[in-house]
Amino acid sequence: MSEEPQRSPRPRAGRTTAGRRRLRHSLTVAAIDLFLGQGYDATTVDEIASAAGVGRRTFFRYFRSKEDSIFPNHEEVLRDIEQLFAAADPAQNPVEVACAGVGLVLDFYLADPDVSVKRYALTRTVPSLRDKEVASVDRYQRVLARYLRGRFEADGEPMADLRGSVAAAAVAAAHNHVLRRWLRSGGKDNAHAHAKEAFALVVDAFSPEAGAPEADAVEEKSEEDTVIAVMRTSAGLSEVVRQISETFRAK
Repeated sequence: MSEEPQRSPRPRAGRTTAGRRRLRHSLTVAAIDLFLGQGYDATTVDEIASAAGVGRRTFFRYFRSKEDSIFPNHEEVLRDIEQLFAAADPAQNPVEVACAGVGLVLDFYLADPDVSVKRYALTRTVPSLRDKEVASVDRYQRVLARYLRGRFEADGEPMADLRGSVAAAAVAAAHNHVLRRWLRSGGKDNAHAHAKEAFALVVDAFSPEAGAPEADAVEEKSEEDTVIAVMRTSAGLSEVVRQISETFRAK
């Protein structure tokens, strides 16, 4: 009688890349549900781990604190954006590339609407979570600015440093506008259609035909120059982009 071939043991959850992602997601879902159900301050790490079916030590292999547990894997998304920038065609409009990069962030949120909408509800009511979210947004904007400054400089554009920083702020503003609109709709808004419109506004505002300053008209600026645009919080996206662009040109 022939012996049955021995099979390799199936990898346990958390041992493979897919398993780690599932476990991380389970911890995030457990944390969000507990925070919403009994309050952020009243929830402990042990309760989150128990709800996800793991121990405290496993929780800390994925997150540094309960504050971190509700946020997506920003490090992974940032790596994807940087890879997209590195592989981009140098002939392509750099602002279009930046919009494609931040589009990866939007797609990440859209892929899990239930978690994203619940997270939004928490960040609106828990100050420490809101501060954490703001810090994450700033990291994305810095990656955008670094890419755009480098591209503008390589293309020989005047005021490349300032232009890159302002364009990055506009790209981030367009993304944030679309994302918040989608979150406020409970995940029902057509985010991709609105993102296409929003990014088109930004690309148009920073196109060469939009009135970039000529090299011989640019005064020497210090690295400490700061651009400040003051506008109403109720201003629409087109108004935000217009004022940012006009502020840049006024420099």
